[in-house]
Amino acid sequence: MTKLFARFMKDESGATAIEYGLIAALISVALITGATSLGGKINDNFTDLGTKMDTANGKF
Repeated sequence: MTKLFARFMKDESGATAIEYGLIAALISVALITGATSLGGKINDNFTDLGTKMDTANGKF
């Protein structure tokens, strides 16, 4: 019984899987945050460009 308990205490395969899961979650959060920020900036640029094109074309 003590050998079984000692082997259980040395087994770290579950901890490794949890660590990889946490790393994947952190990367996902960083990608989502970056994409959201970049998407907002791209939207602002296209809106500004559309306004300038309408003004240049004589439509306001």
